[in-house]
This record gives sequence, structure tokens and C-alpha cells, in this order.
Amino acid sequence: MTLRTDVAALLAGAGIVDVDVDEAVADDHVRTSAYLRVVSVTASSPSRDRDRDRAIVATILRDPDEMGAKTAVVALVDEIAVKATGPAEFRRWSAGLLPETDRLKTEGFREFIRRRVHDWLFHLSVEDGHVPTPAELAQVTDWMQRHLAEQSTSPAVLALLAESAHTRKTRNIAKNRAGNRSR
Repeated sequence: MTLRTDVAALLAGAGIVDVDVDEAVADDHVRTSAYLRVVSVTASSPSRDRDRDRAIVATILRDPDEMGAKTAVVALVDEIAVKATGPAEFRRWSAGLLPETDRLKTEGFREFIRRRVHDWLFHLSVEDGHVPTPAELAQVTDWMQRHLAEQSTSPAVLALLAESAHTRKTRNIAKNRAGNRSR
């Protein structure tokens, strides 16, 4: 497979016809933008079509621009996680996806995607009613801690974040939101 063939197939599969394939092949920024559009269309498809996701990710991860490929895969992880009905569904989906990340030569990019999946599994379990321990909270990224501080409606989770989050900013967000909820 060539990069041109991969890009053309991804765009056609997503029904995107307004991207110049030759321009996308020549310019990694245009290509990354095209991948993000493909990912958006992919994530919007019905859940019964999730089986295609692994093939789409495999194709994106063949791109020589690993940063752009990682960006697109992380966007897909984020969009699917937001739509997941719970941690079990997301765990099944991500289990099929994670082996594809071995295509990335850069360990930091592979690890970033794994961490993002871990963060979302944590988030979904919290949404499902799990109240994490400080040790569990310490295992998620600052990004996810801040996301939970900004989005959680659980007084117990907000209290934990106000006490144990990694950054002062996140602790303050959680403390303010917990205080506003108690009024």
C-alpha cells in the first residue's frame, strides 16, 4: 500500500470528497486535517460499525508522519470514549485498537495512546459510580484529573480531587465546584 492509496481509501470510505488527495499526500498538515475529518465521520457511525475502526486506525498508523497519525488516533479514542455506554464497552473496543499502536516507532506516541485509553477507562468507571481511591487517582494524567474536576457531578469525586489532584489548579477547580454544589 502506498500513502496515496491509503489516504484516498480513507477519504472515500468516509465519504469525504472535497480533499485533494495529492495535496494531502504532499502536506502532512493537510493529511492530518483529513485524518481528523475521517475520524469524526468514523466516530459518528453507528456502534455496530465499530469493527471497521481497527482497520482505519491501522491505515492511519502506516503514515510516515507519526505525530499526525497519533493525533488522529487520539481524537478517535476521545470521540469513541465520549459515546461509550460504559467502561466494559470501551474496554472491548480499545482492546481491538491497542495492538495497532505497535505500528508506531516512537514509544512515547504508543504510550500516549495507551495512557489516553487508561484515562478514559478510569473516567467511564467513575461515571458508572466508582469512587476512586487516592492511589487510583494518582494513576491518571493531569489532563484527566482536570477533566473530571470540570465535569464530575459526584460530591465524593470532587472532594477527592480537591484533596488529592496533582495540580493546584485542578484541586481549586474541584474545590470550587464542590462548594458550589453544596449551596
